[in-house]
Parts: sequence; C-alpha cells; structure tokens
Amino acid sequence: MTDGEHGRHHRPAGDPADYADYGDGGAASVATVPPAAPLGRPLAPRRRRGDAIRTFLRGVGQTLVTLGLVVLLFVVYEVWVTNLFAHAAQHKVHTALENAWADGVDPLPGAGTSGIPLGTGIANLYIPRLGRDYAFTIVEGSDDASLEKGPGHYVGTALPGQVGDFAVAGHRVGKGEPFLNLDHLKAGDTVIVETLKDWYVYTVLGDAKTGNLATPDVNGVPGREIVDPSQNRVILPIPNKPNAKPDPTNRADYYMTMTTCHPKFTAKQRMIVHAVLTTTIAKVKTGSTYSSTMPAAIQGLYTAAGV
Repeated sequence: MTDGEHGRHHRPAGDPADYADYGDGGAASVATVPPAAPLGRPLAPRRRRGDAIRTFLRGVGQTLVTLGLVVLLFVVYEVWVTNLFAHAAQHKVHTALENAWADGVDPLPGAGTSGIPLGTGIANLYIPRLGRDYAFTIVEGSDDASLEKGPGHYVGTALPGQVGDFAVAGHRVGKGEPFLNLDHLKAGDTVIVETLKDWYVYTVLGDAKTGNLATPDVNGVPGREIVDPSQNRVILPIPNKPNAKPDPTNRADYYMTMTTCHPKFTAKQRMIVHAVLTTTIAKVKTGSTYSSTMPAAIQGLYTAAGV
C-alpha cells in the first residue's frame, strides 16, 4: 500500500474529492450534490384543501353542539326549575290563606280590608275536568312576580261571585303552569272557586250538547277564543263589549274569564276561556269558623266530569 493509497482511504466521509474520483467531471460532479436541509428546521408539510374543510366543519359541529346544550339547559330551567320555585311559592300562599281563613280573616274587600296586597292569596281554584288533584290558590295581581306564585286575579276586574268579569291569568308552561291544560276544558265543564264564606261554580260557555265552544251566549260571549296579547277587551265586565254595563239582577252577567299563552311554549297569542256563574253554595258556619269541607254538591261535579 502506497502513501497515496493510504491517504485516500483515510479521507473524511463527505470529502468532495471522494465524489470527484467517481464522477465524470470532477468539479462538475461536486456541483450536482444537493445541499442538506438545515438541522432543527424540518420542512412544513403542505396543507391540503380537504384538511381545511374538515377543520371548518369540525368547528361548526362543535359550535352547534354547544348551542344545543345552551338551549337544552334553558328549556330545563324554564320547564323544571321554575316549576320548583313556583310550587314552593304556591304552597306558601296557600298555607297563608288557609291560616287566615282558620282565624276568620277574609282577604277580600268588604271584610274589614280596604285593598288586597299584590301576591296575596284570595281564593282557591278547582277544575274537575283537570283531575281531583288540581287545586291552586289564586293570588291578587297579574304582574310577573304574582304569577310566579300561582294564577293571578286581574286587578280592577270583579271578585269571585261579583257581577261583571272575574278575570284570572295563569302560566301555561313553567312557573307552576296552572293553565297548562286549559285547552282540555269543554263547553259545560265546571270551574269551582272557593272563598272564606262561599263556593262559586262557574260553567264554561258554548254549546254543551254539540261541544262547540265557539257558540256565543246571550251577550255574544263564546266559551273559548284565541286573540292577540293586546286584546284586553276579553276581560271587560261584559267580555268584548266596551260599552256594555253588567246588570246585577241578570245572572248572565256574572262571568269568569281565564287567560293563558297560546300555543304552548310561546306567547304569540292568548287562549281565553269564558264561564258564567251558575251556582253559589254558602259554607256552613260554626261559631266564627266556616267549614272547609267540600260539600256533596261540589264533589258531585267531579263525578259528572268522569274523574
């Protein structure tokens, strides 16, 4: 082995001379060797159009899922959570009213009181068609705070048993939903209102024989109607009759009107159910206390309703 051979075999790897020995042109061969990529800076992969579309769709999907959860939570709150709060408030006003009656105190005007504070219980409501367990205490006022406690009496309208229109509003979905199934009422169904001294029975208007709720009474008042929220004429002393004055001697002029949102889950319209007073039963009084026992005549209304 010569010195020249020894030197060539010990050249460091990558020496340009190695490539010159096997190329055709020495320097020309060296020039064709591509430079190595700098260490620590890998080339970024080229992004494809399909990847961008998938990323966009994934983002849209995640957004829709989030919005769906928000809507679901809102529905749960409106339907379930508000019902829990409303039922607790209803129990409170019902207990307060029963205790007042037990003490002989009547919250209605004419019984030693000059007015009724908003949110105060004034009477109990029963509707046989809606079941034996249907019972709500009606509170004074149709404002939001009052309606969260139960069905509310429109301030300024007649009181239970009085001539004119005893008008009551109630939520249909959530917040206690006392009028959830108001649309189940039929012509001829009874609505019972209990006060300290009396039981009042109102009968839903319409043709009980045909079941037509649109059939008007002698004053032109139907059993049920659907109106815009702005139509306050439905709770006039004679519903829908702006210039009419109720006659205390005419039993046809003793109305009860119930209002609620329509359709369910919306407030676009109002469902209105009109009834007329047909029976008044005085409570039995012992000493200074009035009996809270439901009389047989009232219980019979549940049998007549098939419940």
